[in-house]
Amino acid sequence: MKANCWMGVHRVEVRDVPDPKILNDGDAIVRVTSTAICGSDLHLFDGYIPTMEKGDVLGHEFMGEVVEVGRGVTKLEVGDRVVVPFPIACGSCLACDRQLYSLCENSNPNAGMAEKAWGSSAAGIFGYSHMAGGYAGGQAEYVRVPFADVGPIVIEDDSLSDEQVLFLSDIFPTGYMGAELCDIQPGDTVAVWGAGPVGQFAAASAALLGAGRVVVIDRFPYRLRMAAEHAGAETLNYEEVDVREALRDLTAGRGPDACIDAVGMEAHHGSGPIHAYDKVKQGLRMETERAHALRQAITSCRNGGTVSIMGVYGGMVDKFPLGSLMNRSLTVKTGQCHVQRYMRPLLERVQNGEIDPTFVITHRMPLSDAPRGFDIFKRKQDDCMKVVLTA
Repeated sequence: MKANCWMGVHRVEVRDVPDPKILNDGDAIVRVTSTAICGSDLHLFDGYIPTMEKGDVLGHEFMGEVVEVGRGVTKLEVGDRVVVPFPIACGSCLACDRQLYSLCENSNPNAGMAEKAWGSSAAGIFGYSHMAGGYAGGQAEYVRVPFADVGPIVIEDDSLSDEQVLFLSDIFPTGYMGAELCDIQPGDTVAVWGAGPVGQFAAASAALLGAGRVVVIDRFPYRLRMAAEHAGAETLNYEEVDVREALRDLTAGRGPDACIDAVGMEAHHGSGPIHAYDKVKQGLRMETERAHALRQAITSCRNGGTVSIMGVYGGMVDKFPLGSLMNRSLTVKTGQCHVQRYMRPLLERVQNGEIDPTFVITHRMPLSDAPRGFDIFKRKQDDCMKVVLTA
């Protein structure tokens, strides 16, 4: 089969790889009909996530048709149309029992690698390094899906297109969880750093959850326009204003009630000595994160407010404003999204017409063009927001 493979830093290739096979009774094989390039894939592309190996199949946002099931699978049948969540969860451990699916204790066969970096391992993830299990990803014609009775959701409504439900696999639940973690009260002001796909869904979700005002911070006019049009957000271009001062002006001097970091480890936000410091240290691999957006979210939040971190971080952050966090009684909530928890409720919102997730799609191309899609997405060419690939 054809699959998009990591071949080194800034290099991906569509190659012929072996077809996946049923390895355990709980497995299913899915023929991929739609998949996507995620901002998190760029962390692999740029070489900031360790334990990648040449030939690893990328992709963790995908859906398709079940073509084979193991003997132990009871909830899926051949022919089912399914969306597959990016975290792989067993459904029976302590974490899964508490619906903390991205912390599954049994799905990462390489847990020892993660323990060295983080202290304990999180769940396995499709197409996201050997530290996250070494699972082949969904930018391929076929995928093996472990624990198939726990992850995939069957899409029974034929009136819904792939594009309307594809993002239930990751970015829609991730953005929604980012907003939910803010414990939004009616009338709250929520600020979102980053107007990429996750930031767009975080802003839209904050509005769905009752925020009085949503403010989105970015530097690209086309991304800010999208947030204004689809989330009713007010927008700030950080290259044109002092973000912290602008947020105080919008909130009677207090700052937002909640701040969402939807940027993560490769923030371009910032200027001056600390921005240069981050770029140099990360370039030399002496620091794994450029955390300017996170620092600004913390120092901009009102006293007693909440900082929700949904942007991906992989290791260590320098110059972390712990004193601001502690002295101003801020609450920090974060985590890889527990996607399985959100898939059905968010599917119902799509079916009810409350949101159409397709608004983030700007580019569509065949799987064979995946390397070009990565290049366009990475460089933000042609106002690229989201690339969907079809096999």
